[in-house]
Amino acid sequence: MQRRRRFMREGKTGYIEVAFNGSLANIPLDAQFSLPAKGVTAIFGPPGCGKTTLARCIAGVQHVPTGFCAVDGEIWQDETTFRPPHLRPVAYVFRPPIPLSHWSVRRTLLYKASKSTPTLIDFDGVVDLLELSPLLERSPSHLSAAERQRLALGSALLGQPQLLLLDDPLIVLDRSAKCEILPFLERMREKLSLPMIYITHDIADIERFADHLVMMKDGLVTAAGPLNVVQSGPVLARRGEAAVCLDTLVGGYDGRYGLIMLRLDGARLLVPGLPLRPGAKLRLRIAAGDVNIACEPRRASSILNVFPARIKASLPFGEAEVTLVLALETGRSGVPLLARITRRSFDALRLSNGADVFAEVARAVPLGLPSSACKALPRSA
Repeated sequence: MQRRRRFMREGKTGYIEVAFNGSLANIPLDAQFSLPAKGVTAIFGPPGCGKTTLARCIAGVQHVPTGFCAVDGEIWQDETTFRPPHLRPVAYVFRPPIPLSHWSVRRTLLYKASKSTPTLIDFDGVVDLLELSPLLERSPSHLSAAERQRLALGSALLGQPQLLLLDDPLIVLDRSAKCEILPFLERMREKLSLPMIYITHDIADIERFADHLVMMKDGLVTAAGPLNVVQSGPVLARRGEAAVCLDTLVGGYDGRYGLIMLRLDGARLLVPGLPLRPGAKLRLRIAAGDVNIACEPRRASSILNVFPARIKASLPFGEAEVTLVLALETGRSGVPLLARITRRSFDALRLSNGADVFAEVARAVPLGLPSSACKALPRSA
Protein backbone atom coordinates (compact mmCIF):
# COMPACT_ATOMS: atom_id res chain seq x y z
CA MET A 1 0.00 0.00 0.00
CA GLN A 2 2.84 2.39 0.86
CA ARG A 3 4.40 1.81 -2.54
CA ARG A 4 1.08 2.66 -4.22
CA ARG A 5 0.74 5.92 -2.26
CA ARG A 6 4.25 6.96 -3.30
CA PHE A 7 3.49 6.16 -6.96
CA MET A 8 0.22 8.08 -6.83
CA ARG A 9 1.92 11.12 -5.32
CA GLU A 10 4.34 11.41 -8.22
CA GLY A 11 1.72 11.90 -10.92
CA LYS A 12 1.99 9.95 -14.17
CA THR A 13 1.87 11.39 -17.67
CA GLY A 14 -1.15 10.14 -19.60
CA TYR A 15 -3.25 9.25 -16.54
CA ILE A 16 -5.96 10.68 -14.30
CA GLU A 17 -4.94 9.80 -10.74
CA VAL A 18 -7.23 10.30 -7.78
CA ALA A 19 -6.96 9.44 -4.08
CA PHE A 20 -9.49 11.04 -1.71
CA ASN A 21 -10.05 9.59 1.74
CA GLY A 22 -12.05 11.45 4.36
CA SER A 23 -15.53 12.85 4.82
CA LEU A 24 -17.43 15.88 3.60
CA ALA A 25 -20.54 17.04 5.49
CA ASN A 26 -20.42 13.74 7.39
CA ILE A 27 -20.49 11.80 4.09
CA PRO A 28 -17.58 9.32 3.89
CA LEU A 29 -15.46 9.25 0.75
CA ASP A 30 -12.87 6.61 -0.09
CA ALA A 31 -12.03 7.01 -3.77
CA GLN A 32 -8.84 5.84 -5.44
CA PHE A 33 -8.19 5.09 -9.10
CA SER A 34 -5.63 5.59 -11.85
CA LEU A 35 -6.99 5.50 -15.41
CA PRO A 36 -5.82 6.74 -18.83
CA ALA A 37 -6.35 10.46 -19.48
CA LYS A 38 -8.12 9.83 -22.77
CA GLY A 39 -11.60 8.99 -23.91
CA VAL A 40 -14.53 8.84 -21.49
CA THR A 41 -14.27 7.65 -17.89
CA ALA A 42 -17.74 6.99 -16.48
CA ILE A 43 -18.43 7.14 -12.74
CA PHE A 44 -21.38 4.86 -12.04
CA GLY A 45 -23.44 4.10 -8.96
CA PRO A 46 -26.85 4.62 -7.35
CA PRO A 47 -28.07 8.11 -6.37
CA GLY A 48 -26.34 9.36 -3.23
CA CYS A 49 -23.29 7.09 -3.56
CA GLY A 50 -20.80 9.99 -3.83
CA LYS A 51 -20.38 10.41 -7.59
CA THR A 52 -20.96 14.17 -7.61
CA THR A 53 -18.88 14.62 -4.45
CA LEU A 54 -15.97 12.88 -6.16
CA ALA A 55 -16.36 15.08 -9.24
CA ARG A 56 -16.43 18.23 -7.11
CA CYS A 57 -13.23 17.14 -5.38
CA ILE A 58 -11.55 16.63 -8.77
CA ALA A 59 -12.72 20.10 -9.84
CA GLY A 60 -11.46 21.60 -6.57
CA VAL A 61 -14.92 22.81 -5.54
CA GLN A 62 -14.69 20.64 -2.42
CA HIS A 63 -11.50 20.00 -0.47
CA VAL A 64 -10.40 16.80 1.23
CA PRO A 65 -7.20 17.91 3.02
CA THR A 66 -5.37 14.59 2.60
CA GLY A 67 -6.45 14.13 -1.02
CA PHE A 68 -4.38 13.70 -4.15
CA CYS A 69 -5.36 14.57 -7.74
CA ALA A 70 -3.17 14.65 -10.84
CA VAL A 71 -4.15 14.88 -14.51
CA ASP A 72 -1.66 13.93 -17.23
CA GLY A 73 1.25 14.25 -14.80
CA GLU A 74 0.19 17.69 -13.54
CA ILE A 75 -0.51 17.68 -9.81
CA TRP A 76 -3.62 19.64 -8.81
CA GLN A 77 -3.60 18.57 -5.18
CA ASP A 78 -1.28 16.78 -2.76
CA GLU A 79 -0.07 17.23 0.82
CA THR A 80 1.40 20.67 0.09
CA THR A 81 -0.57 21.85 -2.98
CA PHE A 82 -4.18 22.75 -3.57
CA ARG A 83 -5.18 24.51 -6.77
CA PRO A 84 -8.49 26.33 -6.40
CA PRO A 85 -11.11 25.68 -9.09
CA HIS A 86 -10.24 28.72 -11.22
CA LEU A 87 -6.63 27.50 -11.53
CA ARG A 88 -7.57 24.01 -12.67
CA PRO A 89 -7.93 23.56 -16.46
CA VAL A 90 -11.24 21.75 -16.02
CA ALA A 91 -14.73 22.50 -17.37
CA TYR A 92 -17.66 21.38 -15.21
CA VAL A 93 -21.03 20.93 -16.96
CA PHE A 94 -23.80 20.73 -14.36
CA ARG A 95 -27.02 18.75 -14.63
CA PRO A 96 -29.31 21.58 -15.78
CA PRO A 97 -27.04 23.88 -17.79
CA ILE A 98 -27.24 27.52 -16.70
CA PRO A 99 -26.93 29.73 -19.81
CA LEU A 100 -26.79 33.52 -19.85
CA SER A 101 -30.41 33.88 -20.91
CA HIS A 102 -30.28 37.59 -21.81
CA TRP A 103 -27.58 37.05 -24.44
CA SER A 104 -27.82 35.35 -27.82
CA VAL A 105 -26.18 31.97 -28.34
CA ARG A 106 -23.48 33.66 -30.43
CA ARG A 107 -22.66 36.23 -27.75
CA THR A 108 -22.67 33.58 -25.03
CA LEU A 109 -20.12 31.53 -26.96
CA LEU A 110 -17.98 34.52 -27.99
CA TYR A 111 -17.83 35.71 -24.38
CA LYS A 112 -16.36 32.37 -23.35
CA ALA A 113 -14.07 32.21 -26.39
CA SER A 114 -12.65 35.67 -25.75
CA LYS A 115 -11.14 34.54 -22.45
CA SER A 116 -8.96 31.74 -23.82
CA THR A 117 -6.46 31.21 -26.62
CA PRO A 118 -7.69 28.28 -28.75
CA THR A 119 -5.60 25.20 -28.02
CA LEU A 120 -8.31 22.54 -28.09
CA ILE A 121 -10.95 24.00 -30.44
CA ASP A 122 -11.94 27.44 -31.71
CA PHE A 123 -15.32 29.17 -32.09
CA ASP A 124 -15.97 27.88 -35.63
CA GLY A 125 -14.91 24.40 -34.60
CA VAL A 126 -17.41 24.35 -31.73
CA VAL A 127 -20.23 25.65 -33.94
CA ASP A 128 -19.49 22.92 -36.49
CA LEU A 129 -18.96 20.11 -33.96
CA LEU A 130 -22.21 20.79 -32.08
CA GLU A 131 -24.22 22.05 -35.09
CA LEU A 132 -24.99 25.37 -33.43
CA SER A 133 -25.12 27.53 -36.56
CA PRO A 134 -28.96 27.61 -36.76
CA LEU A 135 -29.12 28.66 -33.11
CA LEU A 136 -26.58 31.50 -33.05
CA GLU A 137 -29.02 34.42 -33.13
CA ARG A 138 -31.53 32.90 -30.75
CA SER A 139 -31.85 33.52 -27.02
CA PRO A 140 -30.88 30.56 -24.80
CA SER A 141 -34.23 30.95 -23.02
CA HIS A 142 -35.95 29.98 -26.30
CA LEU A 143 -33.93 26.80 -26.83
CA SER A 144 -35.09 23.26 -26.19
CA ALA A 145 -33.52 21.28 -23.35
CA ALA A 146 -31.21 19.42 -25.74
CA GLU A 147 -30.22 22.66 -27.49
CA ARG A 148 -29.38 24.28 -24.15
CA GLN A 149 -27.22 21.28 -23.34
CA ARG A 150 -25.35 21.69 -26.63
CA LEU A 151 -24.79 25.36 -25.79
CA ALA A 152 -23.45 24.41 -22.34
CA LEU A 153 -21.08 21.90 -23.94
CA GLY A 154 -19.92 24.49 -26.48
CA SER A 155 -19.24 27.07 -23.77
CA ALA A 156 -17.30 24.47 -21.79
CA LEU A 157 -15.13 23.52 -24.78
CA LEU A 158 -14.31 27.15 -25.58
CA GLY A 159 -12.67 27.41 -22.17
CA GLN A 160 -9.96 25.11 -23.64
CA PRO A 161 -10.08 22.63 -20.74
CA GLN A 162 -7.68 19.76 -20.20
CA LEU A 163 -10.47 17.78 -18.52
CA LEU A 164 -14.25 17.89 -19.01
CA LEU A 165 -16.51 16.90 -16.09
CA LEU A 166 -20.07 16.00 -17.10
CA ASP A 167 -22.32 15.66 -14.04
CA ASP A 168 -25.24 13.52 -15.23
CA PRO A 169 -25.90 15.92 -18.15
CA LEU A 170 -28.78 13.86 -19.56
CA ILE A 171 -30.75 13.28 -16.36
CA VAL A 172 -33.17 16.20 -16.98
CA LEU A 173 -33.84 15.22 -20.61
CA ASP A 174 -36.73 13.11 -21.86
CA ARG A 175 -36.02 10.16 -24.17
CA SER A 176 -36.34 12.21 -27.37
CA ALA A 177 -33.96 14.92 -26.15
CA LYS A 178 -31.55 12.31 -24.84
CA CYS A 179 -31.42 10.59 -28.22
CA GLU A 180 -30.74 14.01 -29.76
CA ILE A 181 -27.77 14.86 -27.53
CA LEU A 182 -26.01 11.46 -27.32
CA PRO A 183 -24.55 11.61 -30.86
CA PHE A 184 -22.92 14.95 -30.00
CA LEU A 185 -21.23 13.45 -26.95
CA GLU A 186 -20.00 10.59 -29.13
CA ARG A 187 -18.73 13.09 -31.69
CA MET A 188 -16.81 14.97 -28.98
CA ARG A 189 -15.23 11.70 -27.84
CA GLU A 190 -14.29 10.87 -31.42
CA LYS A 191 -12.99 14.25 -32.59
CA LEU A 192 -11.32 15.81 -29.53
CA SER A 193 -8.21 14.74 -27.64
CA LEU A 194 -9.93 15.70 -24.40
CA PRO A 195 -10.41 13.31 -21.46
CA MET A 196 -13.94 13.36 -20.10
CA ILE A 197 -15.38 12.18 -16.78
CA TYR A 198 -19.05 11.30 -17.17
CA ILE A 199 -21.19 10.88 -14.04
CA THR A 200 -24.34 8.81 -14.40
CA HIS A 201 -26.54 6.12 -12.89
CA ASP A 202 -27.70 4.96 -16.35
CA ILE A 203 -25.71 1.92 -17.49
CA ALA A 204 -27.08 2.24 -21.04
CA ASP A 205 -25.25 5.56 -21.52
CA ILE A 206 -22.05 3.99 -20.23
CA GLU A 207 -22.34 1.03 -22.57
CA ARG A 208 -22.78 3.33 -25.52
CA PHE A 209 -19.67 5.49 -25.28
CA ALA A 210 -17.57 5.08 -22.10
CA ASP A 211 -14.03 3.71 -22.36
CA HIS A 212 -13.30 3.27 -18.65
CA LEU A 213 -15.61 2.67 -15.71
CA VAL A 214 -15.41 3.61 -12.03
CA MET A 215 -17.94 1.87 -9.77
CA MET A 216 -19.05 3.56 -6.53
CA LYS A 217 -21.15 2.49 -3.56
CA ASP A 218 -21.64 4.36 -0.25
CA GLY A 219 -18.75 6.74 -0.98
CA LEU A 220 -16.36 3.92 -1.86
CA VAL A 221 -14.81 3.15 -5.25
CA THR A 222 -15.41 -0.59 -5.56
CA ALA A 223 -13.93 -1.16 -9.04
CA ALA A 224 -12.13 0.79 -11.75
CA GLY A 225 -10.70 -0.17 -15.11
CA PRO A 226 -11.49 -0.65 -18.81
CA LEU A 227 -15.24 -0.84 -19.43
CA ASN A 228 -15.41 -4.48 -20.53
CA VAL A 229 -13.15 -5.61 -17.67
CA VAL A 230 -15.38 -3.99 -15.03
CA GLN A 231 -18.50 -5.28 -16.83
CA SER A 232 -17.17 -8.82 -16.45
CA GLY A 233 -16.44 -8.28 -12.74
CA PRO A 234 -18.70 -9.84 -10.09
CA VAL A 235 -20.90 -6.77 -9.42
CA LEU A 236 -22.11 -6.10 -12.98
CA ALA A 237 -21.88 -9.71 -14.13
CA ARG A 238 -24.54 -10.62 -11.54
CA ARG A 239 -27.03 -8.08 -12.94
CA GLY A 240 -30.11 -9.35 -14.74
CA GLU A 241 -29.08 -7.44 -17.88
CA ALA A 242 -25.38 -8.30 -17.68
CA ALA A 243 -23.44 -7.64 -20.88
CA VAL A 244 -19.99 -6.83 -22.19
CA CYS A 245 -19.20 -4.10 -24.74
CA LEU A 246 -16.45 -4.78 -27.25
CA ASP A 247 -14.82 -2.27 -29.61
CA THR A 248 -14.21 -3.74 -33.05
CA LEU A 249 -12.84 -2.52 -36.38
CA VAL A 250 -14.74 -2.79 -39.65
CA GLY A 251 -12.81 -5.13 -41.94
CA GLY A 252 -15.15 -5.42 -44.90
CA TYR A 253 -18.64 -6.28 -46.05
CA ASP A 254 -20.35 -9.37 -47.37
CA GLY A 255 -22.83 -7.81 -49.78
CA ARG A 256 -24.40 -11.12 -50.73
CA TYR A 257 -25.70 -11.71 -47.19
CA GLY A 258 -25.71 -8.16 -45.79
CA LEU A 259 -23.09 -8.86 -43.11
CA ILE A 260 -20.51 -6.46 -41.69
CA MET A 261 -17.14 -8.17 -41.19
CA LEU A 262 -15.48 -7.03 -37.97
CA ARG A 263 -12.07 -7.64 -36.41
CA LEU A 264 -11.51 -8.15 -32.70
CA ASP A 265 -8.06 -8.99 -31.35
CA GLY A 266 -7.31 -11.60 -33.99
CA ALA A 267 -10.89 -12.85 -34.30
CA ARG A 268 -13.50 -12.15 -36.96
CA LEU A 269 -17.17 -11.41 -36.29
CA LEU A 270 -20.10 -11.16 -38.67
CA VAL A 271 -23.12 -8.99 -37.81
CA PRO A 272 -26.07 -7.92 -39.96
CA GLY A 273 -26.05 -4.28 -41.09
CA LEU A 274 -25.35 -1.75 -43.81
CA PRO A 275 -21.83 -1.42 -45.27
CA LEU A 276 -19.46 0.80 -43.29
CA ARG A 277 -16.10 2.36 -43.95
CA PRO A 278 -13.25 -0.18 -43.56
CA GLY A 279 -11.14 0.63 -40.51
CA ALA A 280 -13.98 2.43 -38.71
CA LYS A 281 -14.63 1.54 -35.08
CA LEU A 282 -17.90 -0.13 -34.11
CA ARG A 283 -18.94 -0.99 -30.55
CA LEU A 284 -20.92 -4.17 -29.96
CA ARG A 285 -23.01 -5.04 -26.91
CA ILE A 286 -23.11 -8.77 -26.24
CA ALA A 287 -25.58 -9.75 -23.54
CA ALA A 288 -24.79 -12.72 -21.31
CA GLY A 289 -28.08 -14.31 -22.32
CA ASP A 290 -27.05 -14.24 -26.00
CA VAL A 291 -23.97 -16.42 -25.51
CA ASN A 292 -24.22 -20.22 -25.57
CA ILE A 293 -21.56 -22.67 -24.41
CA ALA A 294 -20.36 -25.83 -26.14
CA CYS A 295 -17.55 -28.20 -25.20
CA GLU A 296 -16.76 -29.02 -28.82
CA PRO A 297 -17.14 -27.02 -32.06
CA ARG A 298 -20.36 -27.89 -33.85
CA ARG A 299 -20.13 -29.16 -37.40
CA ALA A 300 -23.34 -27.42 -38.42
CA SER A 301 -24.99 -24.46 -36.67
CA SER A 302 -26.89 -21.28 -37.49
CA ILE A 303 -24.59 -19.32 -35.15
CA LEU A 304 -21.91 -17.50 -37.14
CA ASN A 305 -19.65 -16.27 -34.34
CA VAL A 306 -18.01 -19.05 -32.33
CA PHE A 307 -14.78 -18.54 -30.36
CA PRO A 308 -12.54 -20.70 -28.20
CA ALA A 309 -12.70 -19.44 -24.62
CA ARG A 310 -11.73 -20.29 -21.07
CA ILE A 311 -13.99 -20.09 -18.02
CA LYS A 312 -12.47 -17.62 -15.56
CA ALA A 313 -15.29 -17.66 -12.99
CA SER A 314 -18.81 -18.99 -12.45
CA LEU A 315 -21.28 -16.83 -10.53
CA PRO A 316 -24.66 -18.11 -9.28
CA PHE A 317 -27.66 -16.22 -10.71
CA GLY A 318 -30.83 -17.05 -8.86
CA GLU A 319 -31.71 -20.67 -8.20
CA ALA A 320 -31.58 -22.00 -11.75
CA GLU A 321 -28.82 -20.15 -13.63
CA VAL A 322 -25.10 -19.46 -13.63
CA THR A 323 -23.19 -16.53 -15.16
CA LEU A 324 -19.88 -17.59 -16.68
CA VAL A 325 -17.05 -15.08 -16.95
CA LEU A 326 -15.07 -16.03 -20.06
CA ALA A 327 -11.78 -14.98 -21.62
CA LEU A 328 -11.69 -15.41 -25.39
CA GLU A 329 -8.63 -17.36 -26.52
CA THR A 330 -8.43 -15.61 -29.91
CA GLY A 331 -5.59 -13.19 -29.09
CA ARG A 332 -3.06 -12.25 -26.47
CA SER A 333 -5.27 -10.04 -24.32
CA GLY A 334 -8.00 -12.53 -23.32
CA VAL A 335 -11.02 -10.40 -24.31
CA PRO A 336 -13.74 -10.80 -21.63
CA LEU A 337 -17.19 -12.16 -22.37
CA LEU A 338 -20.18 -13.29 -20.28
CA ALA A 339 -22.51 -16.25 -20.78
CA ARG A 340 -25.62 -17.09 -18.76
CA ILE A 341 -26.69 -20.72 -18.79
CA THR A 342 -28.81 -22.98 -16.61
CA ARG A 343 -27.26 -24.82 -13.68
CA ARG A 344 -28.50 -28.03 -15.28
CA SER A 345 -26.45 -27.30 -18.41
CA PHE A 346 -23.45 -26.33 -16.28
CA ASP A 347 -23.57 -29.71 -14.52
CA ALA A 348 -24.47 -31.73 -17.63
CA LEU A 349 -21.46 -30.31 -19.52
CA ARG A 350 -19.27 -30.86 -16.43
CA LEU A 351 -18.04 -27.29 -16.56
CA SER A 352 -15.63 -25.76 -14.05
CA ASN A 353 -13.41 -22.74 -13.64
CA GLY A 354 -10.41 -23.03 -15.94
CA ALA A 355 -12.22 -25.26 -18.45
CA ASP A 356 -11.72 -24.67 -22.17
CA VAL A 357 -15.01 -24.23 -24.05
CA PHE A 358 -16.49 -22.65 -27.17
CA ALA A 359 -18.50 -19.44 -26.80
CA GLU A 360 -21.30 -19.20 -29.36
CA VAL A 361 -22.42 -15.59 -29.78
CA ALA A 362 -26.00 -15.76 -31.02
CA ARG A 363 -26.50 -11.96 -31.11
CA ALA A 364 -24.29 -8.86 -31.00
CA VAL A 365 -25.94 -5.43 -31.04
CA PRO A 366 -24.11 -2.40 -32.52
CA LEU A 367 -24.33 0.65 -30.22
CA GLY A 368 -24.59 3.85 -32.20
CA LEU A 369 -22.41 4.68 -35.17
CA PRO A 370 -19.51 7.14 -34.98
CA SER A 371 -19.57 9.73 -37.74
CA SER A 372 -16.36 8.31 -39.21
CA ALA A 373 -18.18 5.02 -39.85
CA CYS A 374 -21.43 6.35 -41.29
CA LYS A 375 -20.42 6.90 -44.89
CA ALA A 376 -21.78 3.81 -46.57
CA LEU A 377 -19.83 2.12 -49.33
CA PRO A 378 -21.31 0.49 -52.44
CA ARG A 379 -22.39 -3.07 -51.85
CA SER A 380 -20.12 -5.68 -53.37
CA ALA A 381 -20.33 -9.43 -53.49
